[in-house]
Amino acid sequence: MSDDKRSEGSGQQPWTSHAAKLLSTFESVLLALIGVALVLVAVVLLYSSIYDLSEAVRQGPLGIEIKAVDILNTVLLVMMTMEIVYTVAISLRSHTLDAEPFLIIGVIAGIRRMLVITATSTNVEAQPGQFRNTLVELGLLAATVVALAVAIWILRYSAHKYLRAREVESE
Repeated sequence: MSDDKRSEGSGQQPWTSHAAKLLSTFESVLLALIGVALVLVAVVLLYSSIYDLSEAVRQGPLGIEIKAVDILNTVLLVMMTMEIVYTVAISLRSHTLDAEPFLIIGVIAGIRRMLVITATSTNVEAQPGQFRNTLVELGLLAATVVALAVAIWILRYSAHKYLRAREVESE
C-alpha cells in the first residue's frame, strides 16, 4: 500500500497536498510583494510627473510645451502600472489569471506609444524615410489597439452569453 493511500485512510492529507498549500502561500506572498513594489513605482512616477509639471508651469508656456509629452507619457505609464497592480490583486484574490486586464494594459500601452509618436512626429517630417517608418509604426499600433479592443469585446460577450446560458439551464 502506498504512503498516500495509508495517509488517506488515517485521515491525514498526503504530502502533495501540504506542498501545494505551501506553494500557494509562497505565490500569495510574492504576488503581494510584487503589488507593493508596483504601487511604489507608480507613486514615484506620479510624483515625478507632478514635479515636472510644476517646473514646466514655472517656466511658462514654452516649458509646458516642451515637457507636455514627457508628462503625458509618464502619467500613462502610471495608468499601466496601476492596471498591472489590479491584475495582481485579482490573481491574489482568486488564484486565477484573467486575460482582460492584460488586454487593457496592451491597449493603454499602444495608445501611449501612438500619442508619443504623434506628439514628436514634427521632428521627423523632414526626413522621408524616417517619416514613412513612423507612419508604418502608427498603422501597426492602431491595428494592434483595434485587435486588442476586439479581443476585450469577445471576452465580455462570451462571458455574458455563458452567464445567460447558465441562467436558462437553471430555470
